[in-house]
Amino acid sequence: MKNLKRLIILTGPSGVGKGTVVKEILDKDKNICLSVSATTRNPRKGEKEGENYYFLSEENFKEMINKNLFLEWAKFAGNYYGTPLSFVKDKIEDGFIVLLEIEVEGAKQIKDKFPDSLSIFILPPSKGELERRIRNRGTEKEEAINRRLSRSTYEIASSDEFDFKVTNRDVDETAERIIKIIRS
Repeated sequence: MKNLKRLIILTGPSGVGKGTVVKEILDKDKNICLSVSATTRNPRKGEKEGENYYFLSEENFKEMINKNLFLEWAKFAGNYYGTPLSFVKDKIEDGFIVLLEIEVEGAKQIKDKFPDSLSIFILPPSKGELERRIRNRGTEKEEAINRRLSRSTYEIASSDEFDFKVTNRDVDETAERIIKIIRS
């Protein structure tokens, strides 16, 4: 895949505010588009097929894995997540900067395969704030919350493997900082 300077990897632990920051980035810069990932998890309230995710059965997801139709994929918190290759290629060819909002393992896979891509790790202001954000979503049971919090320790420890680290204290400031990084 050519023009990998137009591929931006945005990652961080669950609950850090990736989705909210991405929405702000997309509102501020129309030349940046979000790659829509596929997942086997159930939609959360308000999520739309093809806009937030492509919601697939585990069988369909595994079939796409076998056909090498993902840029990356991983199993996380009991569900599969992946980035459909065709979407990313088409958008880059159309002149867009493609932003991948993905979990840490998928981000590492893409960084390994495409070292010319730009990677940005979003950090929480504190572990306590991260827990507050996850709990305030109100979308998960205690067991899933604990899994995400436990995983976040490992994920945050791996943040040095990425090109830039940005702490998300304020969504607007975080989005502005990331746009400046992308444009520099």
